[in-house]
Amino acid sequence: MAIVSNNHDTHITSIFAFRQGFHLLPGVSPFARGFVFRQGFAISPGGFVFRLPPALGVVFRHLRKMVSSNNDNREETPSDKEKKSQNEEPLKIPKGFENFFKKNIEKLKKIAKEQTPKDNIPNNSRPQDEQQKTSPKQHQPPIKEFNLHLNVNTILPLLFSAYILYKIVGGSDNSREITWQEFRTAFFDKGLVDKLVVVNRKKVRVYLHSNATGQMYPNAPTLPGSSYYFSIGSVEAFERKLEDSQNELGIPSNERIPVAYRDEINLMSTLLHFAPTLLLAGALFYITRRAGSAAGSQGIFGIGKSKAKLFNQETEVKVKFKDVAGMDEAKEEIMEFVKFLKDPTAYERLGAKIPKGAILSGPPGTGKTLLAKATAGEAGVPFLSVSGSEFVEMFVGVGPSRVRDLFANAKKHAPCIIFVDEIDAIGKSRGKIGQFGGNDERESTLNQLLVEMDGFSTSEHVVVLAGTNRPDVLDSALMRPGRFDRHIAIDRPDIKGRSAIFKVHLKPIKTKEDIERLSNKLAALTPGFSGADIANVCNEAALIAARYRKDWVSEEHFEKAIERVIAGLEKKSRVLSPEEKKTVAYHEAGHAVAGWFLEHADPLLKVSIIPRGIGALGYAQYLPKDQYLYSTAQLLDRMCMTLGGRVSEQIFFNIVTTGAQDDLQKVTKMAYAQVSIYGMNSNVGPLSFHNPNENEPQFQKPYSEETAKMIDEEVRKLVSLAYEKTMALLTEKKEDVEKVAQLLLSKEVLNREDMISLLGKRPFVEKNPYDEYTKEENKEDTTLPPPAEKGGHAQPTT
Repeated sequence: MAIVSNNHDTHITSIFAFRQGFHLLPGVSPFARGFVFRQGFAISPGGFVFRLPPALGVVFRHLRKMVSSNNDNREETPSDKEKKSQNEEPLKIPKGFENFFKKNIEKLKKIAKEQTPKDNIPNNSRPQDEQQKTSPKQHQPPIKEFNLHLNVNTILPLLFSAYILYKIVGGSDNSREITWQEFRTAFFDKGLVDKLVVVNRKKVRVYLHSNATGQMYPNAPTLPGSSYYFSIGSVEAFERKLEDSQNELGIPSNERIPVAYRDEINLMSTLLHFAPTLLLAGALFYITRRAGSAAGSQGIFGIGKSKAKLFNQETEVKVKFKDVAGMDEAKEEIMEFVKFLKDPTAYERLGAKIPKGAILSGPPGTGKTLLAKATAGEAGVPFLSVSGSEFVEMFVGVGPSRVRDLFANAKKHAPCIIFVDEIDAIGKSRGKIGQFGGNDERESTLNQLLVEMDGFSTSEHVVVLAGTNRPDVLDSALMRPGRFDRHIAIDRPDIKGRSAIFKVHLKPIKTKEDIERLSNKLAALTPGFSGADIANVCNEAALIAARYRKDWVSEEHFEKAIERVIAGLEKKSRVLSPEEKKTVAYHEAGHAVAGWFLEHADPLLKVSIIPRGIGALGYAQYLPKDQYLYSTAQLLDRMCMTLGGRVSEQIFFNIVTTGAQDDLQKVTKMAYAQVSIYGMNSNVGPLSFHNPNENEPQFQKPYSEETAKMIDEEVRKLVSLAYEKTMALLTEKKEDVEKVAQLLLSKEVLNREDMISLLGKRPFVEKNPYDEYTKEENKEDTTLPPPAEKGGHAQPTT
C-alpha cells in the first residue's frame, strides 16, 4: 500500500473514494468517483495504482459513513465544477499495466460514465428507493463474521483443558528449588525455618517464619506465598544430615525444627505415568469407531446383527416380474408364494399350509437372483435380502447370532420373505465341512438356520427363498420338506425362452430391425446361452455400433457380438506366418467338410481363420438345435467332425501340430462318457460309474484296475474308429477340402452361402432350428431311433 499526501484538505469526501474495499489516494472527489475501478485497484491523480488490504478497506468504509452527512449538506462550489471539467479527460493507464486493463477497459469506461452524474446529485435530493439502490452497502463485499457458539459441550472441555494446562505449567505454585547448601546458609543457619515437610520421600518443602521476608536473599526478596524445596536421595540420609546440622548449631531438643511426612499426588507425574495407557485406550477407541463405521451404526457391539437389506412398499425396486423371461414355470411357483402371503385365507380355508421355503438352483447366469429381485419388487410384503457369505466372520458365534437376528427381524415384519443368495456358503453338508477337526463356524451357522426354519419357535408367516449354483453340496437336513419344501430348478432357456429374453433386452436397444424376427433369429444362433449371456450379447452389440459411430444397432452388430461372446475378441495384432496361416486354413477346412458330409453333425454357420481369444487361431460356428438325447451314431459323427482338423493336417502336410489339443480333449471326454457313464460299450456292459467334478478330488476309483484297463482299451478303440472314419471321408473329399482352404486363405471368413456354392447342398435333409421355431415345424417325433451300430448300445431314456 502506498500513501500520497498533497495537503490536509478539510473536506474528507474530496480525499477518499470507496469502491469495493479500495482506497483512492488524495485527489479530487469527482475524479475519484468517475474513475474508480471495481477490479480491485485504485488510481491516484498522478497515475499510481494501489490495492488496499481488506481490513483497511473496512475501516475506510466506516469512516465514509461517519462523514457522509457533511457531504450531503455541502453545495457544489464553482471551483469544484472547474475541477470536474478538468478531470473529465480520457483514462490514463500507468505504464506497464496496459495488458492487465486490456480486457476490462471498455467496461470500466462505461461504468465511470454511468456513475459520474449520479454521484453529483446530493443524497438528500434523491428518492428514497434510489438511495437504497446506490447505498454503499450494496457495493461492499460481504464480511464474514466469526460467531463462537458456546454451550455446555464446548465450555466444559475448554475449562477442563485449561485447568489441566494450568496445573501442568504450575501457575499457582510459586515454589523455588534450592540446594542443601542454600538451605543451610540462607535459611537454617539464620533461624528462618518454621518447619519442614518431606513430600513423597523425594523432596523436602521448606516453610519459613512469617517475619522472614527480606532476609533470605538480599538481591531477590521473597514474594508473599512463595515457598522453597530441595530434593533428597533418601529419608534416612536427610534425617541424619539435619540432626548433624542442629547438633552443630547447638539447638536444644525441644526447639528443634519439626519434620512432617506427607504423600501427595502430582498431576503431571500421574499423567505421565498413565500416558501409555491413555494412548493405547485412544488407539483402541479410534479402531473401534472405524470398525463401527464399517459394521454399522452400532459399532463393534453390532457385529452380531444381521446385515440383511429390507425392501418394502416404501422401497422402490425397479425389477418386476415382466422383466423376467424364459422361466415361466419358476416364475409361476414364486408368484404363488407372494399370493399366499398377500391373501392366505384363500389357501387356509382349504386346509393348505404355506411352504416354509423354496430353493432356486441352476447354472450361473440363469436368473435366480433376478427372480428374487422381481419378487421383492412385486411382493407387497417386506422382503429381506442377505448373502450367505455375510453370516461368516472371523469371530466365533457371529454367524448364529446373525441368523437369530435375521429371523427375529423377519418375525417383526411378518408376513415376510427372506432371500439368502449363495446359500452354499453356509449350507454345505456337515460331512464335507470341518472334516479336519476343530470348531467350524459354518456348521454352527447351519445348525442355527435349521432350527430357525423348522424349530419350536418357527413363524408361520415367514418364507425363506435361497439361491445356489451347487445344490448337490447342500446338507440333506436343509433340503428336506419342512424347510425347503420346493426345489425350483432354473436351467438354461430353450429357444423359446431365449427369444423371450431377447425381447426383454432388446427394448432399450435403438434398432430399426423387427424385434419379433430379430429375437427369434438370435435365439436360434445362441444355443446353450444363459440369460446373462444374452444380456451380454445385447450390450456388446450396442457397444460395437457405438464404436463404428452408427445411429442404429443392426443385425450385423448382433452377429459380431455373438462371435465376441463365443470365441472372444479378434486378435488383429496376432500376425501368423504364411505356413501357420495355411495350416490353420486346412485345419478349419477339415472341420467344415467333415461336418458338411456327416448326417448327424450340426449345420455349419460360419468358419474363420482370424485369431480370437487367448489361444484360438481359427474357429467354426455351428447351428445346433436343442437336443437332450443322443444315440451312438450321433455321438460318433460328432467325434468325427471334431477330429476333422487333425486328420486334414495329416492328409495334406503329413504332420500333426498342437492346434488340435482342444479337439482331442473333447473327443477323449466323449469317448470316456460313452464307455464308463452312458453304458454304450458292449464289452464293459451297461454300467455307469461315478463321474466326479473336475474340482472334486478323487482318491479312489469306483472300479478295479482290470476294469480301468478295459475302459482305457475300449476308449482307445472308439477314438481310433472315429479317426479312421474321418480319414476315409476326407481322403474321398480331398478336393473339396482344398477348395475350402484356398477360399479361406483369400477371404479369411466363409459363411453358409459360400459353402453351398463350393460343395453344393448337404446330402441330408437339414432342419434349421430357426426355421423349425418360426414355422412351428418342431413337432414331437414319435418314431423309433435307428438301431445301434455294432459294438454299441443305444442311450437309455431314463
